[in-house]
Amino acid sequence: MFLYIVGLIVLLYVYRWFRELGRVPNKSEKSVYITGCDTGFGNLLAKHLDTKGFRVIAGCYTEKGEVELKKCCSDKLTTLHLDVTDNYSIKKAADTIKTLVGEKGLWAVVNNAGISFPTAPNDWLEIEDFKQMINVNLIGVVAITLSVLPLIKKAKGRVVNVASVFGRISTLGGAYCITKYGVEAFNDSLRRNMAPFGVKVLCIEPGFFKTSVTDSTIFESHLQRLWKRLPQEVKDEYGSDFIDKTKLVIKEKIDKILDPDLMKVVSCMEHAVAAVHPRTRYSPGWDAKFVWLPLSYMPTFISDAFVLKNAVHPKASVL
Repeated sequence: MFLYIVGLIVLLYVYRWFRELGRVPNKSEKSVYITGCDTGFGNLLAKHLDTKGFRVIAGCYTEKGEVELKKCCSDKLTTLHLDVTDNYSIKKAADTIKTLVGEKGLWAVVNNAGISFPTAPNDWLEIEDFKQMINVNLIGVVAITLSVLPLIKKAKGRVVNVASVFGRISTLGGAYCITKYGVEAFNDSLRRNMAPFGVKVLCIEPGFFKTSVTDSTIFESHLQRLWKRLPQEVKDEYGSDFIDKTKLVIKEKIDKILDPDLMKVVSCMEHAVAAVHPRTRYSPGWDAKFVWLPLSYMPTFISDAFVLKNAVHPKASVL
């Protein structure tokens, strides 16, 4: 019986592998709108889809990002200045895209733009710290999607939302996990809402990869800035060596598991955009597959114990 079950599982994986090989035709007639293309996953995806023949519309926050992307891509690629927190910028970009795609509509939007700082214990933060990240990582995703959704429905295309494995388990203080849980919820509701229109809604949930989002130098500078503004009472609760201990954990644990191969994520994004039968969810990264996702399904007391065991405890800790 055991061998039958193993054989059935193998057959299912082989079937899925073959089924997922097919790619959509007429790529040169399909336009893909990507946010956050200055650096990281968005930048690599724009270049990758350009080489695959898609008509890429790359949203960049900076003029430098636009210029550098144009230098290394074909004439089919179009760049736009885009601030996902600015309604005027979003509408202007959507109007340009409508003109570019015409009656064919927009094949896909990839909501990739995001930030991860400030991240710190919640009692170090002010409400403005939360609002800033929520506006970029969550409200921005919703606003961008709604701005081009009629064009995607016209093409019976795709919405690809970049969440995180930390939209499945919350290990960090601040708004990052909150926003990624929100993206997951928006993704689920939109997927069910759009299914009758032939629109596919897919989610990318990366683990730890080496990008500006996980840059330890940036994280430490934000942490130091937040520490300086804390009341003395809170500093005393955490202890004067808390930041040094946190830096040590980052170097000994976090930095060591950062995956430098960004193409693992970009390949999932490309599959979500180009496959005839894309997956509903992608979880690139070994840490995502074998640590964080399994941990998210565990009873709360187990996931709490794991997170707390690997966390830096304040001086006043009762644990």
